Amino acid sequence: MTALGVSQAGAAPYLRTWLAFAALCVGMFMAILDVQIVAASLPTIQTALAIQPEQMSWVQTSYLIAEVIAIPLTGLLTRALTMRWLSVATLVVFTVASIGCAWSGSLASLLAWRVVQGLAGGLLIPQVFAAGFVLFPDRGQALATTVAGMLAVLAPTVGPFIGGWITDTYDWPWLFLINVGPGVAAIAIGACLLPKEKPKPGLLRKLDPMALALMAIALACLEIGLKKAPQAGWISVDTAILLVACLAAGSWFVARSIKSKHPVVELRTLADPGFALGCLLSFILGIGLYGAVYLMPVFLAFVRNHDAMEIGQIMMVTGAAQLIMAPVAVALERRVSARWLTAAGFGLFAVGLAASAFQTRATDFEEMLLPQVVRGLAIMLCLLPPIRIALGHLPAEAVPDASGVFNLMRNLGGAIGLALIDTVIYGRAPVIGERLGQALERGDVEAAKAVGLPLDRFLAHIPGTPLDPSVVAYVRKAVERQATVEAVNEAWAMIALLALLGVVALGVASVRAYADRRTWRPQG
Repeated sequence: MTALGVSQAGAAPYLRTWLAFAALCVGMFMAILDVQIVAASLPTIQTALAIQPEQMSWVQTSYLIAEVIAIPLTGLLTRALTMRWLSVATLVVFTVASIGCAWSGSLASLLAWRVVQGLAGGLLIPQVFAAGFVLFPDRGQALATTVAGMLAVLAPTVGPFIGGWITDTYDWPWLFLINVGPGVAAIAIGACLLPKEKPKPGLLRKLDPMALALMAIALACLEIGLKKAPQAGWISVDTAILLVACLAAGSWFVARSIKSKHPVVELRTLADPGFALGCLLSFILGIGLYGAVYLMPVFLAFVRNHDAMEIGQIMMVTGAAQLIMAPVAVALERRVSARWLTAAGFGLFAVGLAASAFQTRATDFEEMLLPQVVRGLAIMLCLLPPIRIALGHLPAEAVPDASGVFNLMRNLGGAIGLALIDTVIYGRAPVIGERLGQALERGDVEAAKAVGLPLDRFLAHIPGTPLDPSVVAYVRKAVERQATVEAVNEAWAMIALLALLGVVALGVASVRAYADRRTWRPQG
């Protein structure tokens, strides 16, 4: 690593090292940002390309499927191509694909480029976390992983705001064209400053095509199944076929990988207790992180009627809190046990999620301020210490593979969390709406207050007489809005409880570790 300016283990990394790491961070930030930046502008893209409403979500889904398939391949491709040339190649592909997305004139063209963009993006994300441990000595790892973690959680938060601003100020192609300048700069810096190592392309000949196909089928079926399940039903024929195919292909892939001398993904690292715990925590964080980023726009758009720019401005609070917490997290990591910090982080994160489970029709920026601040402060403690728990003790050659699995778990947690949230919203909102409607028919004053009906008109109505059509329409909308509020609150409560599982998992792991130390006896 002398080419990077790190003369020996423990020496402070020089500017060249940080510039090389920054190039990787730019790539990762663009890759994560491109998941959310499009979300606020889907209606604009739909109109521009004459896309049917039911097909619109594939703009997001195609990217996510390609991304989760690519993430686990990072370790193998890093060994074969080296960190330098894999990062340069993926940055080139991602930048070119971004231009292709901007020039798309049809849905088919846009989806094709989004798949290519997702494959490159999936390879960019784990490289940063692996580089944090490979490029830096012990003293630099905490800061490097903090920077990477902060960008990983900041990108989904600022994505809707940036996307809304770009679409309002320019036009939708610029959602993708903004990647070109940073992409070209990152390519140049990475090619010059990342470590010079000899590629081993022969390793690619050992790639198991069957295992790769099985992994791709399992992950694609899981993503599509989770997308369909909330609306089609978890026990519908389509959903059942997809999830069974995922289970079958996934089981075959795991069995084949464990027996292989050269697996596509080194799953045997999961036998390490620290790495397995870190992956579980990453999965739980994915549920809460992506769940919160999803629930806030749903509430602000459908209940408060805010546009994309306003939603983005409100959600920037979480990002600001993360930025403030970042240096504090670095200082704490040097002084406090990673497990204690993680337990505090997940406990605080659960509190911040639960605080949003009491929203009303009038809830807006002021009421959302404190829960967002709490979540923003907690997220840094939920991400950074678990990275050290998972990767910090592994040998350098195992880190690229392990980083891919670690990041994959966070994305899978997000996908499963969103499916659970949609199930709650789509399943509970009609039930709640029916309950409120029946209460109103009985003349329940509390129900009228809950949905926001004027009490003078409600009490003046004579039961059994038909309502004015305009009043019926108003009541229906009021009931639907209140049902959405209550369903969203239940979803917040659900992910808060799931976040608490992180504290439970840490407690169980600590008890087992303590028991192992008590029962161990030296031989001889």
